[in-house]
Amino acid sequence: MKQRWYGKLLGFFAGAALMRANPFLGAIVGLLIGHAFDTDWFKLRGDDPYAALGLDSEASDADIDKAYRRLISQYHPDRYANDPPDIRQRAEAKARDINRAYDRIQKLRKGRK
Repeated sequence: MKQRWYGKLLGFFAGAALMRANPFLGAIVGLLIGHAFDTDWFKLRGDDPYAALGLDSEASDADIDKAYRRLISQYHPDRYANDPPDIRQRAEAKARDINRAYDRIQKLRKGRK
């Protein structure tokens, strides 16, 4: 996975420019904020379709298909037909998330080829 660096650089200069009274302190604060953006501290977990399938972005197509089939068979709403409605609704929501993540991964992978 590539390490990003431009957030730190931009944060360093922006912090120094914005805190004119103490540019050194501003540069340090900007550097820390830039580091947070570079390492995705502010990224929501729901943004990563690979995490929804329990994989990382370096997973092969076969691993993605295998994880998808395993999870969708585990959370398919038909398996919960005789369970209480709240459990069935949670399974439906999880199955929707799994399908959405799989579709998004497929679109991302088509764009790369």
